[in-house]
Amino acid sequence: MADVDTLLRVPDVLAAAGVSRSTLYEMMESGKFPKPVKPNDDRAVRRLASEVVDWQKARIAVRNNATAA
Repeated sequence: MADVDTLLRVPDVLAAAGVSRSTLYEMMESGKFPKPVKPNDDRAVRRLASEVVDWQKARIAVRNNATAA
């Protein structure tokens, strides 16, 4: 079976990122957070769980590098 990635809804992404909805959209527009995907033709949008985890790991790396300096 092919690798399957979980699609997260906005409330789950907000909880994982620890930011407000407006901050999330500001980060997406500035390229600091992964943009959403549309799983179908309606208004729903989702984020790939793997991309959110990668974003979290990048933030942790920034923190660790700042602490080590």
